[in-house]
Amino acid sequence: MAYIVIDEERCKGCALCTTACPRKLLAMAKEKLNSKGFHPVEMTAAEQCTGCAMCARMCPDTAISVFK
Repeated sequence: MAYIVIDEERCKGCALCTTACPRKLLAMAKEKLNSKGFHPVEMTAAEQCTGCAMCARMCPDTAISVFK
């Protein structure tokens, strides 16, 4: 099963990965802030991730790692 790891401290909340995910499995965390004051991205349904890595390719801060 594929999964992603999000480095919340590197995430600046640009939301580019949320639009890149073909299954729309990523969303901005509304209740959480990182140390820089940004709302990081979070996975909403990890069991549905196919590991396509579109989110990681789109991330300008390389805050997402994909594992298969």
